[in-house]
Amino acid sequence: MSAPTTGPTTVPLRPGEVLGDGTTGRTRAAGTWRRARPWLAVAAVLLVGVLVLLLPAPPSSTTPGAPDNAGGAGTRALAQVLERRGVEVEYVRTTAEAEAAAARGGTVLVVGDVWLLAEQVDRIAALENDLVLVDAGWALSLVAPELTAGGDVSPRGVRQAACDDPDARAAGAVVAGGSVEDLAGEATVCFPPAAGAAEGAYVVLEQEGRRVTALSDLTPLTNDAIAQEGNAALALRTLGRHDHLVWYLPSLDDVGTGGTDDAGASLTDLVPWVRPVALWLLLVLAVVVVWRARRLGPVVSEPLPVVVRSAEATRGRGRLYRRGRAHGHAAAALRAGTATRSAQRLGLARSTPAPALVDAVARASGRPSRDVEQLLYGPPPTDDAGLQRLADDLHHLESEVHRP
Repeated sequence: MSAPTTGPTTVPLRPGEVLGDGTTGRTRAAGTWRRARPWLAVAAVLLVGVLVLLLPAPPSSTTPGAPDNAGGAGTRALAQVLERRGVEVEYVRTTAEAEAAAARGGTVLVVGDVWLLAEQVDRIAALENDLVLVDAGWALSLVAPELTAGGDVSPRGVRQAACDDPDARAAGAVVAGGSVEDLAGEATVCFPPAAGAAEGAYVVLEQEGRRVTALSDLTPLTNDAIAQEGNAALALRTLGRHDHLVWYLPSLDDVGTGGTDDAGASLTDLVPWVRPVALWLLLVLAVVVVWRARRLGPVVSEPLPVVVRSAEATRGRGRLYRRGRAHGHAAAALRAGTATRSAQRLGLARSTPAPALVDAVARASGRPSRDVEQLLYGPPPTDDAGLQRLADDLHHLESEVHRP
């Protein structure tokens, strides 16, 4: 007895082979990629956001004059040396924080005047601590009316002490620019830009029991210049007079309103409508993106402005296939049509799997199952002649299935 025959098996899809529905492995992969792109983009954005939240803060800043800035314009080297000498350096960015830190005594250092308001300068001037003003500009005259920023615009260079101040004499010479002028003649002026000048880069004034020091230039304190000439000696002696140093670097978000109760107040706290308006704008943006973005979904049929006959559409599609040498796609369309019509003729559903369809067509036509499978699901033709032969073979197969 011969072994029973089994139904035909589906031939594995080879690279570039066209299926009966007109697709290939490449086109299916491309469709899957197009559908997955929006979700992958959302996942990437969420991943970046999570990483940003989880990443630690940078170990140092890039703000000029900041004691945690290791760059050339920073002052971390000076701050670290002061801490090794027993000076506690407390870095603050707002006037309220500076007032709170100054309550512990010591020296208050103010670097720059770009983000300072007159009210903030008045609050700093009201402190009883020793003050060191570096590159204070217009704010200098509010703290000490006897002093004002000089008009010297000479480039930075080496300047000699030329005064009796012990800190300046210990430094000997510094590299600095600009100058501070003593209008009342009561201050000690050091490091003039030229011999005999009445203004200098370093001025010391005794004011109501406290010491006010003005330095016209930040350069002697920076990492790039701290080791030049006597910059280190002058900086250490000026800022290390007490064991507590409040390092105040004004910031943009410190508007200086109110007293110490406003410590930590930001721009959004002072203008409360900014946050809800920003959230509302983000919501509007999201709605616009959803409204105008490309929507992925099934093809929607729309009425055509003119009626195109099916025969003309078929011929036009055939000409496009021929011009593009799409033999595989043309063959897939022919095979799909033959399979659909044969299944209808035999009373099979459109979802009938390929092995069952091949089996039914083979029984109806009397052909071997392997030949039927080769015609309906075989490799695509590579030229016009092969396509023509396939079309003829499919026509004969379909006529055999349709015979009474």
